[in-house]
Amino acid sequence: MATESRQLLSRPERQETILQGAAHAFAQSGYAATSMEDVAAASGITKLIVYRHFESKEELYRAVLQRVADRLTEVFLAGLSRADRRGLGVNTLLTVAREDPEAFILMFRHASREPQFESYAKEQRERSVHAASTLIGGSIPDPLIHQWAAETIVSYLVEAVLNWLDDGDPARDTEFVDRVTNGLHAIHTAWTR
Repeated sequence: MATESRQLLSRPERQETILQGAAHAFAQSGYAATSMEDVAAASGITKLIVYRHFESKEELYRAVLQRVADRLTEVFLAGLSRADRRGLGVNTLLTVAREDPEAFILMFRHASREPQFESYAKEQRERSVHAASTLIGGSIPDPLIHQWAAETIVSYLVEAVLNWLDDGDPARDTEFVDRVTNGLHAIHTAWTR
């Protein structure tokens, strides 16, 4: 029966299953210690099927990271259309983190420590800093202070969400968002003085 259900999945659905399994396997063992067999087992398929979709372990890891990056961009851009952008940064990160916590952790905790993916993680951080800078807007006119504030905000947000994923209660996500948003407001106020 499991074989029949595998055959019913479209190519994008199968890739999604593989990406979820890969995120789980990589989060459990790290990039170097994870084999394509581990990814296949975590995905509930054979290694041959994994290779039909991804040529290498590196390509697969990058695809997991890219999926997180794409989703962050999508959620952030959707939030920019709101009149009230308060909490947009933390809501963006937490939304994506709750959707796929293991992939989020790979992006923000593990990728920067893997030599093959360090530059990718750095690019994502730069995009995040740019997003924070956009939200700051002209409220901090000094370019150097503006950049420092954006860097500080990203560090605060990412670490807050990672820690919340580790120890937070999903039932209290709204409270978490409120508290982090208040903290961001305090950080922003300190940088505008």
